[in-house]
Amino acid sequence: MHPDADADSNVILRGILEGTSAGVGILDPRMRYVYVNPALARINGVPAEAHLGRTIAEVLPGIDGREDVLRAVLADGLPREVTSSGHTQAPSGLERRYWHGAYHRLVAEGVVVGIVGIVLEVTASRQQQRDLEQARERLTLLDAAATRIGTTLEMDATCGELADFLVPLLADVASVEVLPVTQGEGGGRPAPGSLRMRRTALSSVPRLRERVQVFGVPGEYVDYQAGSAIPRCLETGKPLMQNLLSDEELVRAAPNTERVAAYRAAGIHSALVVPLAARGQPIGTVTLVRSGDSPGFTAEDVVVAQDLARRAAISLDNARRFTREHDIALGLQSALLAEPSSPHPNLEVASRYLPAGSSALVGGDWFDAVQLPGGRTLLAMGDVMGHGVEAAVDMSHYRAMLRVVAADDEPPHRILERLDALIAATESGRPATCMLVLLDPPRGFAWYSSAGHLPPAVLGPGGSADLIRVPTGPPLGTGFGGYTLARGHCGPGSVLLLYTDGLVERRGEDIDVSLARLAALRLTPEGSLEELLDQVLERLVEEAVEDDVAVLVARVVTS
Repeated sequence: MHPDADADSNVILRGILEGTSAGVGILDPRMRYVYVNPALARINGVPAEAHLGRTIAEVLPGIDGREDVLRAVLADGLPREVTSSGHTQAPSGLERRYWHGAYHRLVAEGVVVGIVGIVLEVTASRQQQRDLEQARERLTLLDAAATRIGTTLEMDATCGELADFLVPLLADVASVEVLPVTQGEGGGRPAPGSLRMRRTALSSVPRLRERVQVFGVPGEYVDYQAGSAIPRCLETGKPLMQNLLSDEELVRAAPNTERVAAYRAAGIHSALVVPLAARGQPIGTVTLVRSGDSPGFTAEDVVVAQDLARRAAISLDNARRFTREHDIALGLQSALLAEPSSPHPNLEVASRYLPAGSSALVGGDWFDAVQLPGGRTLLAMGDVMGHGVEAAVDMSHYRAMLRVVAADDEPPHRILERLDALIAATESGRPATCMLVLLDPPRGFAWYSSAGHLPPAVLGPGGSADLIRVPTGPPLGTGFGGYTLARGHCGPGSVLLLYTDGLVERRGEDIDVSLARLAALRLTPEGSLEELLDQVLERLVEEAVEDDVAVLVARVVTS
């Protein structure tokens, strides 16, 4: 080739090497720089001439240069690609930087003269990949939280699920505190300037369980000193992260100074307090604590804790709203069913009402006993369809209607006909089942009529429960009518049991099986009616009540 062509080629090659944005460096067989292009000099933050004659480790001590890979390329001549990381001498605000390099052996006239490396920075793509991985991990975590937090509508249970989920995932100890609903909650008033919170949950890793007991127990009220961590978190509405707390900082962060010694004994050194808020209103806080060899909290921990707190706060707010409505409905229901109306002196009456558990709101179960002329008494047991305050209000309306209609002294099936028409004419009236029993002790007769209700039972002298088969008409409020009358006897000592379906029904069980369980009972009807109710409820009501239970017993008194 002509010498001028070689010169032109060298000019072109140098132009390419000096103009490219890729870093290019040549090392001799002793792994010392013999050439560095301007791009690599900028990447490394070191002038090109300052590289010459020095190794990668000497020029860039903060880089994992993977010299083992480079020596392998020199040894076998196989090109290799490798990613190195760390920090060069160039200024950077990044936590860590990454470079991808391709390396080839250089041979001249059969002799190995060195190695050439072409390097590109890939920090941005690595960061994007890391962000995607973190996002996927966070979504997986939130999916798991959705199945484990908020499984009930009980606020304390939901707080417990949140604390248990956080340990040991993010903390060695986790506690949840909520703001009191009323100012006087917890007894008395908090000290001036302090903030009263109710601790609803406390969870810890096994090695700390005995030690954290000195901090208190779920259900207690804690007054937090002004300026401590939890009040500050609520004031700002932002997470508060405190790592490697000094004794002075721990005194300020703790609810009171007496707790500091216990914190130190447990090895606690870092805390993260995250607010719980929903629909723009604060609910409380969740506190995460680390101790012993556990590391301090990171910015990523804060993000994850906030995500979990937001998810949990929605469940907590729903539970709080449920609890408030449940308490209102239960108060209304209890006030209306405190006692049935007074029957005639020749009849004893006792009743019980058990609200449903956490799976449903208070319903519309009701009962009554209405005096009628001639020593007769009308007993009623009803169940308004639905739950909540609306069902309880409708229950009170139907009970009032019954008393008005019963005053006209009509037989039970006629009373049901009129109630059905009245409720059907009410635009917002809910359907309801109802059992009416007209007892006439002076004459020894009883008349029954049913609007879709379960049959009553008569308790015999031996304690057996005999179900009375009453023809069943449609529920009240349908407007169909068609109720019939059945007659029975009610001699001295006779005991009648009326109830709503919550007493006997079980999920997934045929109603005939449920009624057979009632009929199989062997009770002691000779004692007090309150004792009799205890027997019935103890034997038929499961620990977790799935539906409201209303029971009424009446006994004819011997004249």
